[in-house]
Amino acid sequence: MNQSVSLQPIAEDVYAAPQLSAEAMASAAEAGFKAVINNRPDMEGGPDQPTSEAIEAAAKAAGLQYAYLPVQGGYQSPEEIAKCAALLKELPRPLLMFCRSGARSTKLYHQAIALDE
Repeated sequence: MNQSVSLQPIAEDVYAAPQLSAEAMASAAEAGFKAVINNRPDMEGGPDQPTSEAIEAAAKAAGLQYAYLPVQGGYQSPEEIAKCAALLKELPRPLLMFCRSGARSTKLYHQAIALDE
């Protein structure tokens, strides 16, 4: 990934990042990632935020698997946490999760892992 994206390791093969652009998908693939989970709802940041549809197209073009699981910053429902747990089992690693800052994805990951403990 380019120097401007700060990746936070949240597990051995799972990383969180702030908002990624469609253009960042090729860099993610080059960095060795196999899949991406977008946790940021479309238009949360206004009309300048890239849409899930645009990011998904770029991810697939780069050879990445893509999942869209939009969640709110302050609260993730039991259903959203369960869906994340399922995605964590299905998607290949290394895996890159992102939202506005990376904090929401990190929290969601930890809640999903706790379901299996």
